Amino acid sequence: MAYSETMKGAGSRASGGRSMAEKPATWLAPLLLFIAVFYLYPLIDVIRLSFTNAGSVSQPYVYTLSSFSAVLTSPDFAAMLTVTVIFVIASVAGQLIAGLLIATLLIEGEKRRLPGASFVRSVVLIGWVLPGVVIGIVWKLLLDETGSGILASVATAFGWTNVTFLSAAGPALFWVIVANIWRGTAFSMLMQYSGMKTISPELYEAARVDGAGFWQQFRYITIPSLKRVTMINLILISIATLNTFDMIVPLTGGGPGRATEVIALYIYNVVFVEFSLGRGAAVAVILMLFGLALTLLYFRFFLAREDEEGAS
Repeated sequence: MAYSETMKGAGSRASGGRSMAEKPATWLAPLLLFIAVFYLYPLIDVIRLSFTNAGSVSQPYVYTLSSFSAVLTSPDFAAMLTVTVIFVIASVAGQLIAGLLIATLLIEGEKRRLPGASFVRSVVLIGWVLPGVVIGIVWKLLLDETGSGILASVATAFGWTNVTFLSAAGPALFWVIVANIWRGTAFSMLMQYSGMKTISPELYEAARVDGAGFWQQFRYITIPSLKRVTMINLILISIATLNTFDMIVPLTGGGPGRATEVIALYIYNVVFVEFSLGRGAAVAVILMLFGLALTLLYFRFFLAREDEEGAS
């Protein structure tokens, strides 16, 4: 009796599983509704607003291309695009390299059972878990030149005067990039650390038997095995860097002048300071297209490399 009831229960569960598999819309509907309400609708509305001259929410507007025209013909936009490209390339490269270096050190430390690996991992994660505004304030305290800055005080103690960190265009952009690298390295490290953990130890053992040293193993085993992880990592940290402005607001405010005003910060200023929704939406659409193009470029590069290696 108990056996038959158990079999009936198992059969009903199996039939329920089959019905869910045959009708995926039933359990996909809540997710699709969530995506439509919180992702698709805002995206479509931003695209719609970009084709208007909307000011504040309460003001009337008309559909026009004037917002795109005003943005694309502005000399300030060309300068900000240059700053954004430098900021993204330098930040992404720095985060990728620093993350790979720290992940490698952690893996090697775990192999050798060195103490402190967990501590290092926790310290690196601080930059990732802190809000961007807090990170900007921390770096502002480090780099402030009015006498309260930690690095300025150290420089004065060593007899160095007139040291510029944030008051000149070049150094300001450099330190904004450094702060963003510090912020994003933890995520890059986690991605590559996780990828390294999936590499079979037998590959390294076979390489050691063949006489391969550390750098040969790193070049011919680790790096090729991380290709797909690297592609995903590049896409995610590039998009995150493109959207970064919260850290820059307390650190430099986009200055001096507009030396550190990236496009994401420009969108914030246009919408919340100048109250120009149409122009802000137009810049947001341009930034979205830029991020999409960057993603497709990554895909094309990595897939082309895989095709070349497959053909060889």
